[in-house]
Amino acid sequence: MDVDACDSGSKESTILVGDSGVGKTSLLVQFDQHKFQPGSFSATVGIGFTNKVVDVDGTKVKLQIWDTAGQERFRSITHAYYRDAHALLLLYDITSKSSFDNIRAWLSEIREYAQDDVVIMLLGNKADSTQERRVRREDGEKLAKDHGVAFMETSAKTGMNVELAFMAIARDLKNKQTRNPNDPKFCLEEYVDQEKQKSGCCG
Repeated sequence: MDVDACDSGSKESTILVGDSGVGKTSLLVQFDQHKFQPGSFSATVGIGFTNKVVDVDGTKVKLQIWDTAGQERFRSITHAYYRDAHALLLLYDITSKSSFDNIRAWLSEIREYAQDDVVIMLLGNKADSTQERRVRREDGEKLAKDHGVAFMETSAKTGMNVELAFMAIARDLKNKQTRNPNDPKFCLEEYVDQEKQKSGCCG
């Protein structure tokens, strides 16, 4: 965790949401500490956060990343955090069809409780588990397109697309802060597609 993230200045509240067990905590640990924390530890209880300062084209962006528990009994807690969220990373597990099927319910809650201009990205996590895959990449892409959100597959285990996901969010938030009214609007979906093509990654 970056200590100077606690200095004064606006923090961009970014929330990880999705069913329990999809890898929210592992994704955050991979981004923050560049290591894999297996999912064998007990499910996150309540909500915890990490402060992280990232550099976007020479501009420091302070992300305050909230890790939510996915169990039904914690939904009321999550609702309160939606209202202050600048960005939401919505996760499902590609080896769990039910976690993917529940994405529509999560999106409904987000539309109901979050700000209209909140940045949303859909992530199909555990992309390294190809043998156990239950959700096709094409299905994730279609769902994201239907709801007008960016999409990529990630692996908290290997680190695939983890940095890209958070940096894309940070770039979008930075552009919202600094964009002049006459400047072209930053398109998160297009940026993600371009970066994936550059890296030659299929996520």
